[in-house]
Amino acid sequence: MVNSTVTGSRIRARRLDLKMKQGALAEAMEISASYLNLIEHNRRRIGGKLLSRAARALATDVVTLTQGAEAALIEGLRDALAQIPDGAPNIAQAEDFAARFPDWAGLTIAQARRIAGLQRTVENLSDRMTHDPFLSEALHDVLSTVTAIRSTSAILAEDGEIDREWQTRFHRNLFEDSQRLAESAQSLVGYLDAGEQADATIAAPQEELEAWLAAHHYHLAALEHGQVRDMDIEAVLPNGAAGSARTLMLAYAAQYRADALTIPLSDLADALGEITDPQHLAQRFQTDLVTVFRRLATMPDGWAGRAVGLVVCDGSGTLTFRKPLDGFALPRFGAACPLWPMYQALSRPHTPIRQVVEQVGQLTPRFTCYAVAHKAYPGGFDSVPVVTAAMLILPHDSEASGYPVGTSCRICPRRACAARREPAIVAEHSA
Repeated sequence: MVNSTVTGSRIRARRLDLKMKQGALAEAMEISASYLNLIEHNRRRIGGKLLSRAARALATDVVTLTQGAEAALIEGLRDALAQIPDGAPNIAQAEDFAARFPDWAGLTIAQARRIAGLQRTVENLSDRMTHDPFLSEALHDVLSTVTAIRSTSAILAEDGEIDREWQTRFHRNLFEDSQRLAESAQSLVGYLDAGEQADATIAAPQEELEAWLAAHHYHLAALEHGQVRDMDIEAVLPNGAAGSARTLMLAYAAQYRADALTIPLSDLADALGEITDPQHLAQRFQTDLVTVFRRLATMPDGWAGRAVGLVVCDGSGTLTFRKPLDGFALPRFGAACPLWPMYQALSRPHTPIRQVVEQVGQLTPRFTCYAVAHKAYPGGFDSVPVVTAAMLILPHDSEASGYPVGTSCRICPRRACAARREPAIVAEHSA
């Protein structure tokens, strides 16, 4: 429960700024208007899911409602100051700056976040150019065509007479190669432009699955109440889904429905008011940790109102599922950082791991990661075990430093890393 005594006043002020009726906000929060009136006059405290609903309906965040806009500015300035190399944030000055110049503080925060976003874009493009087979093939085709044009041009530019028939042939080759170069370049530019959006370029069935889930915010409401029969699961699939992507979607939908039956959404939401430890949640619902991870990652409001990320890998370490979390970069191609807790869990099946980590970069965001590996024998008692590991990712609130990890070696700037398997293609940090 939030201890602030003026949260209700902030809710009322925000609602009036938006010219929103009290009844409309009460409906969005799923409470009566009279109860909202008590909240807005600070006669009833508010917290948990109800506060999250209010923040979402008012297009703001929980921190702004509980601590005021100034607190949100101070937190944003703290992150912006952390980008300064070898510089420690001066919180006292940040508070004074936020109080005296809130507009300039907001601009500073927006610019810092823009810089961080551009840095992630550069890292993603670097990773993509390294591992994307289409880019490699396209660039090779462009270079081959340029070489052919150069050779033909050199022959035509040489002194001396060239047979007219050969000259005509060279001109035709030059025209055809130039036309092919223009088409290849146009296709390459279009591919790169589309790649600016995470779900715009579908290179594999796995990516098509993730794009479909991202469009639904990873929450399939139609499968939440157990009312969909097995034969009707296909109704939730997108139109046009076919081939391997459709197979993956059907498998995911079936797993989602089974998880929803094991841990109903309403029961999970109620439990989160008392329990925050995933292991205790698993005991509460008499299920395994991986199922708990999946349910927490598919809640419409995240875990107790917070955003949640999730990654899953198989026994080889290959990522088979990715739900991104802002600030925690996930590789789109190739292998991930071997220092992730998820990979530690692979060597210790059924042993839960909790670790605070920070990804190296200008902002060095910190996250709490819960990881566990599960070993199954789908082929029977004497069959080869199939190992799966999952890692739940949540923002970490404490200022204490975390264990440094990266995204993948090719785009990780940490020079002194014993787990590095290949040189980085980006500027390195000594840390």
